[in-house]
Amino acid sequence: MNKISQITRRDIFDILKIEEIWWAGKLDETEFLSRLYDLESMPSRDPRFSDAAGDIWQHRINNDDWEDNWIFNDERFNLLKCNDASFLNFLCEMIHPVVRGYLHEVDKLHRIFNDSLSNDGFEIIERTRISNRPVFSGRMKFTGKSSIEKKGNEIKIIFNADYVSQQINLMESSIETSPYQAIGVAKELIETACKSIFKSRQEEYNKNWDLSKLMRETTKLLKITPDDISNEAKAAKSIRQILGSLSAVVQGIAEVRNEYGSGHGKDSSFKGLQPRHAKLAVGASSTLAIYLLETNEMRKDY
Repeated sequence: MNKISQITRRDIFDILKIEEIWWAGKLDETEFLSRLYDLESMPSRDPRFSDAAGDIWQHRINNDDWEDNWIFNDERFNLLKCNDASFLNFLCEMIHPVVRGYLHEVDKLHRIFNDSLSNDGFEIIERTRISNRPVFSGRMKFTGKSSIEKKGNEIKIIFNADYVSQQINLMESSIETSPYQAIGVAKELIETACKSIFKSRQEEYNKNWDLSKLMRETTKLLKITPDDISNEAKAAKSIRQILGSLSAVVQGIAEVRNEYGSGHGKDSSFKGLQPRHAKLAVGASSTLAIYLLETNEMRKDY
């Protein structure tokens, strides 16, 4: 169930209309929306076109016979009822450096969004910077988030900023409202970390590997398997135990995701886990991702 109410969402849209703030910024509508949605896979409301990209072009660029704020009420994007993470991503995209160039406009919108979102316990914060301009993501304010937030900030330094902003946004927004979705994204975070390491080293990975296999091959690539620790190393036994447990952590997250995560359909008797379980999965996956990425950075020349 969404925690950002329709009242809050309408308040934001009404302010944008009254202030005459153009939601797509310096982009045209299809450019803006394509950054968030696969328009070619979405249906057209005009029988002359096969997808949303076609009818948006027809009615906003060619004919210009839709009202400027049509997006706020279009059921395909469902901004009044979509999940909280998708709504936050839409708002954050409105103040992305690619979309809006003037910092005073960004600051104004940032204040408008947070003034309204605070009523439901959400906020939009700066996550990183591109060309010294802020990139934002939304989050829910809840106790115990600081460690996850810190890990997200560490990961974003190495990953693509836009990708991390959306994924961390999705995890944080889903922990309380959709724990199963947060668990699904936690697994994807480890997968992305491993695959990015292979890519950075110009090595190939098998797309058919499951997560446990991908993790094992990544540790081999980084030479951080238990067998790579010499007997002469201080605390060699303890280090081997920690490294050996990495596979158990990955296996555990994969199994939790398969049973409770967002990647599989559930039957009518499905009962999900609680937010505290999602926090555990998100925290564990973030810690592991940071360890792998930092090790890769340190051993780039190996």
